[in-house]
Amino acid sequence: MDPTLKAQFDETVKSHPIVLFMKGNALFPQCGFSARALQLLQPLGPVHTVDVLADPTVRQGIKDYSNWPTIPQVYIHGKFVGGSDILMELAERGELQDLVAAGGK
Repeated sequence: MDPTLKAQFDETVKSHPIVLFMKGNALFPQCGFSARALQLLQPLGPVHTVDVLADPTVRQGIKDYSNWPTIPQVYIHGKFVGGSDILMELAERGELQDLVAAGGK
């Protein structure tokens, strides 16, 4: 992976409590999975979104960075959580809110 791109991802995921790499943006999600992830995260606090459709390098790079093949991808307090299915499971078990509230501890 390009060291500059890795540094960019490191900075992004560490600078915001909740980061969502998604197709589209918060105002106009471009896929149902991204929209669902956003809906689950927004009640928990500010969500920093990165539109992977805007840059093919970012779209492939985030998959390499996380070693996760699909978009959306969620990072909470700098740690990779997963995609929309994992978020849904965490929310259903009441663990998603705890993860955000824990502040990375």
